[in-house]
Amino acid sequence: MKTTLSPKAKKQLQKLPKLEQIEFSPEAKLLKLGLYEHYKGNKYKIIGVAIHSETLEELVIYKALYGERLVWARSLKMFFETVKVSGRRKPRFYYIGKS
Repeated sequence: MKTTLSPKAKKQLQKLPKLEQIEFSPEAKLLKLGLYEHYKGNKYKIIGVAIHSETLEELVIYKALYGERLVWARSLKMFFETVKVSGRRKPRFYYIGKS
């Protein structure tokens, strides 16, 4: 089966950098793989960092260690954000150890 790209899709592909030109940010390189705790108390295992295929945004890929053990993706920026809880700032996720 042959796939034909629309002119718009071809144009978008031309704008993307070549794979060898894509490099992770310093923040992505600093992300430790392992176990993290969300500020609400649930624990997650970080699988790695992925790159969104259209926007090239870096996404943290992580798996819940409770319930259905769903796999989630969150922007790297949001992953490292702080949140305000009871008037105090704290990290959204914090590292708790190796998996």
